[in-house]
Amino acid sequence: MKSWPEGVPRKIQYRLGEKPLHEYLRQNARDFPDKPAFIFYGREITWKELDKDTDRFANFLWNAGIQKGDKIVLFMQNCPQYVIAHYGAQKLGVIVGPASPMFKEWELEYEVNDLGARIIVTSDDLYPIVKNIRANTCLEEVVLINYQEMASSNPLMPVPKELRLEKRSFPGTRDLMEVLRTHPPQALALDIDMREDVCTIVYTSGTTGRPKGAMLTYENTLFKIASTFQFNQMQPKDVRLTVLPLCHIAGNNQGLGLPVYGGFTNVLLTRFETEAVLVALERYHCTIWSGTTPMLLALMKHPDADKRNLSSLRQTFCTSFGVILTEEIGTAWKNLTRGSRVNESGYGLTETNTFDAIMPYDRVKYGSYGIPVFETDFKILDLQTGKELGLNKQGEIVVRNPGVFKGYWNNPKATAETLRNGWVHTGDIGRFDDDGYLYFLGRIKEMIKCSGYSVFPEDVEVMLLKHPAIEQVGVIGIPDPVRGESVKAFIVLKPEYKGKITEEEFISWAKKKIAAYKYPRAIEFRESLPATAAGKVLRRLLKQE
Repeated sequence: MKSWPEGVPRKIQYRLGEKPLHEYLRQNARDFPDKPAFIFYGREITWKELDKDTDRFANFLWNAGIQKGDKIVLFMQNCPQYVIAHYGAQKLGVIVGPASPMFKEWELEYEVNDLGARIIVTSDDLYPIVKNIRANTCLEEVVLINYQEMASSNPLMPVPKELRLEKRSFPGTRDLMEVLRTHPPQALALDIDMREDVCTIVYTSGTTGRPKGAMLTYENTLFKIASTFQFNQMQPKDVRLTVLPLCHIAGNNQGLGLPVYGGFTNVLLTRFETEAVLVALERYHCTIWSGTTPMLLALMKHPDADKRNLSSLRQTFCTSFGVILTEEIGTAWKNLTRGSRVNESGYGLTETNTFDAIMPYDRVKYGSYGIPVFETDFKILDLQTGKELGLNKQGEIVVRNPGVFKGYWNNPKATAETLRNGWVHTGDIGRFDDDGYLYFLGRIKEMIKCSGYSVFPEDVEVMLLKHPAIEQVGVIGIPDPVRGESVKAFIVLKPEYKGKITEEEFISWAKKKIAAYKYPRAIEFRESLPATAAGKVLRRLLKQE
C-alpha cells in the first residue's frame, strides 16, 4: 500500500450503490437525460434515448419468449446497436456472449453451440456467415443492424467501409430499427442476484483446450468497473474515446462498463484509424482514451499530429501489444498532447474481468504493470513445489478478488483446474518488487498472444485439420515485432498431397477460414512431428527448436 496513489480512497466506494450496471444506466437517464451517452461518427445518443432503446429491446426479447438465463450472441463491430443489445439483454437477465466480428463460420458456430444461444444480433454485412451456420445451431432469432443507421449523415471525420455499406435485408431475419420502433420503452420487473446471476460469458482459451466461456456475474462486473473508475480518479464530466473492440474483455470493460458506471460521454469508433482518432480527440475534447503502444506511435507519426490541439486529454491508458511502452514513448506522447500522462493499462485476465493490477498515476514504473487494486490479493507460487514465494522471486501469478469469475460455462473440469478455493491460477509467470509492483515475465501455458488476442494452439489445429491435405499438425507462437506473437503451423501432409500444395496456398486458405488474428502467418512442412506414445504432438519440442 506504500505505492497507493495520492488522493485515492483505499476502499471501494460505489458511485450509486451495489446494483447492476443497467440500473446505473436508468439512473443516468434520470439524472442527466439530455447528456450524450454515446457519440458515434457525429451522431449523439442521449442517456434518455439509450435507456428507452434498451427497454424496447428487452421487451422484444420478452415477447420473443427469451427469458432470464437464456443466451444471446453479439456478432458485430463497435456501434451503438451493440450497446443497446448488451444492456437490453441484461435488463431481462439474458446472458450476453460477445463474438469477435473477425470470426469465420467454424469459430462462430462453435461459440453459438457451446452457449446454446437462442438469438444472435449481427450486422447485415456479416449475416452470410450466420446464414451458413444457422441450420447447425439452435438459433431461433437473427436480428440485423446496419452501421449507417446510428451514425450521422455528416460525421465530419473519416468513416470505415462498414459505414458506407447500404442497408440490406434477408428472409428469416428481424431488423433492429423496426424492433425498436414496434416495442414499448417500458421497464420490466426483474430480480437480480448480484453474486450468483451471470450477466456475460466471454470466451477465452484459459489454460488448455478449445475456447471456454468464462462466466462473469453482475457483482464481478460492477466491482471491476468501479475499481477502474475509482483507482484512476475518473469523473462524470470526463469524455472517453473508445476504439478497442467491445467483444474483447478490456474493450467491454472500458467501452461498455465505464461510461455507464461513470455517467460520462463515450465517443465510440468501430476501430482504430489515425485520422479519425485525432479528429475525435480534438473535436470532442476527450479527456481519456485507451489504446496500444503501436496506436500511440501511429498517431505521433501522423504528418499533422503536432497541429492538432489534444490538450484536453488528461489520461492515456496503453497496452504493450507488440511494442513495449517505454519512458521515451511516454514523454513524446506527453509533449504531443501538452500534458497527458500515459501508462500501462494494467494486468488482468478474462477470468478476473481484467485489471487486477493498475499503474498508480503518480508513481509510474515503466516495464511493470502496476500494483494490486482494491480487495485484490496476489501470490507468486514456485513452479515446482507450489509454495508461496517472497518479493523479487518469479513464479506463477495467482490472484483473487470480487471480480473473479464464477467458472467456465459447462466445463467443471477446466474450472477446477483454474479456480481453486477462490484463487485464479493464471498460468502466467511474474514477480513483485519491493514497492509492490507486478512484473509479467511470460506464460507457462502454451497460449499465443497475437495483437492482444488470446490464441490457443489446439483451437487452430482443430480448424486446420479440416483441410483434406493435412495428416498431422502442430501449432506454436513465434515472435512478431509488431503483433507480439504470430501463429506458425508445422504440417505433415498426406502422401497423395506431397509436392502438390505450397505453404503459401495453405496460408491463403487459412486466411479465408480463420479469424485474422489467429490464422498461421508461417507454415513449415515436416515428414513427422514429435509426439507422445499416444500421438499427442509435443509443441514444447517444436517451440524449443
